[in-house]
Amino acid sequence: MKESFKATLEVNNVSVELNPFVEEFLARTVIGAASSLRGAGNIESLEFYLEQGNVRVIVNGNELPLTPFPNDIIANTLVGLISSLKGVDKVESFKVSVRVSSPL
Repeated sequence: MKESFKATLEVNNVSVELNPFVEEFLARTVIGAASSLRGAGNIESLEFYLEQGNVRVIVNGNELPLTPFPNDIIANTLVGLISSLKGVDKVESFKVSVRVSSPL
């Protein structure tokens, strides 16, 4: 079965419209980052927050602790991806939410 994704993005507290390609690319990128973290397990819902250089990762409602190294990798990767989107200038904060579902 192929998974389907629903992703939303806010940058600096402003919602960013995502076309289908960007939505799936962003979803797969953050799922890949989260799945490499200890305690992620089977991901059904995922939220990433960046504020003042600190990343919060919430998988299925549970926050995963980050040490400085994965925090920096995730922050830099996602800021690079997000800042290249049309209409996005400087990224000071973001929120990425992803819901994963498998078609029946």
